[in-house]
Amino acid sequence: MDKSVHLIKLSVGTENIEGLADWQATKRAQAPDGLPRHVTRMWPRREAEVLNGGSIFWVIKGVIQCRQRIERLDEYIGQDGIRRCAIVLDPELVRTQTSLKRPFQGWRYLHPADAPPDLPQGRSDEEPLPVELNRALAEIGVL
Repeated sequence: MDKSVHLIKLSVGTENIEGLADWQATKRAQAPDGLPRHVTRMWPRREAEVLNGGSIFWVIKGVIQCRQRIERLDEYIGQDGIRRCAIVLDPELVRTQTSLKRPFQGWRYLHPADAPPDLPQGRSDEEPLPVELNRALAEIGVL
């Protein structure tokens, strides 16, 4: 039986999901296939599991808030000649239930059992809670 695994990544400098979407739209316009991508130094060793239904979960302001399905991994050679991994993503940002996450560097694997569920249909269009209120509710276990 094939397993899947997700990635988790901090969205540094992003204030909210809309900011992430805007940043990706700018980058997507420069991509040859029009798909957003995140370029990273490290290639996932668990590539087959990541490509078996994996998503990248975005941490914004210390809280997991959304995810994007991973389409593929492309080789990317920077201007410095160093080989990197371009994580090519589905453009749809899927809002998830929020979950606190401490800062970390790079990306990490996230097992499906530890991933926050997607928000139910109809709730994804709701206005998100302010970041500080969201964090406070998560800290006391309400979210």
